[in-house]
Amino acid sequence: MSDADAMPLAERHTVRTEANSRLTAMAGAALFVLLAVQGITILSIGPLLSVHVVVGFVLLGPLSVKLGSTGWRFVRYYSGDVEYGQAGPPRPLLRVLAPVIVVSTVVVFASGIGLLAIKPGGGSVLVFVHKASFVLWFAVTTVHVLAYALPALRWCLADLAGRGPAEVVISRRARGLVLSASLVVGLVLGLAGLEWAQRWLTARR
Repeated sequence: MSDADAMPLAERHTVRTEANSRLTAMAGAALFVLLAVQGITILSIGPLLSVHVVVGFVLLGPLSVKLGSTGWRFVRYYSGDVEYGQAGPPRPLLRVLAPVIVVSTVVVFASGIGLLAIKPGGGSVLVFVHKASFVLWFAVTTVHVLAYALPALRWCLADLAGRGPAEVVISRRARGLVLSASLVVGLVLGLAGLEWAQRWLTARR
C-alpha cells in the first residue's frame, strides 16, 4: 500500500482534485437516474421508442461531462501532477475495466444514433452491434457503479449541502451550471432526435 492509499480520503484530496471528484460524482448521479429511465424504456421499447430516443440523447450531456472530468484526471495523473498523484489512481480492476467502459459506451451510443439514419429494418448488423455492445457495457458498468456508488453519493451530498473546504464549496455553482447546461443541450438534441427517428416511430405505429 502506498502512502497516499494509507491517508484518509479528505487528506488525499486538494481543492482541485476534490472539485473534479465532485463534478464527476454529480454527472454520475445524473447518468444513474437517466439510465434507470432508459432501462424502463428497453422493457417496452415499442410504445416507448420515442422516450428511448429522447433520453438517449439527453444522456449525451452528463456523459460528456463525466468523460471530460475523468479524462482530465487521467491526463493529470499520468502526466505527473503531484496533487492528482496524491489523490491516487482507481483500484487495479477498475483501471482495467475503464477502457472497456469507454469503448463500449461510445459503441452503444454511436450505433444507436446510427440507427436513426437508416430505414427501419435495414440495419440488422447495426442493431446487433447496438444490442451486443449494450450487454458488454451493462456488465462492466455494473461493476463500476457498485465500486463508486457510495463515494459518489458522499461527494454529491457534500456538494448539495455546501460541506467541505470553502474553496471547493464556492465552485459548486459552476459545477451545477456545467451539469445543467449539459442536460439542456442533451434535451435539445433529444427533441431534434425525434425528427430523425420519425421513420422508426412511424414504422412502429
